[in-house]
Amino acid sequence: MNFSIKAAFVTAVALIPALAFAQSNGPLTREQVRAELVQLEKAGYNPLSDCSGDCPGSLRRAEAVIAQQQNNAYSGYGPAMTGTGQSGK
Repeated sequence: MNFSIKAAFVTAVALIPALAFAQSNGPLTREQVRAELVQLEKAGYNPLSDCSGDCPGSLRRAEAVIAQQQNNAYSGYGPAMTGTGQSGK
């Protein structure tokens, strides 16, 4: 019985972020959900932990780590664009 509760919790936890990142062009595949769960685990989230107090907090922290990594990945191209530029002179 305890295993089925943990399995239901893992499934629910895996689907919540998946739904948050879902786009309107169709349902998520199992591979997409698994990939998101692996990404959360790499960010420090453990869905099979005891959850002795702060389960939603640890999920939010892992999501924040992923968001920071994505921001860093998108901002790493080219120099900082400040001021104006001229071309052709």
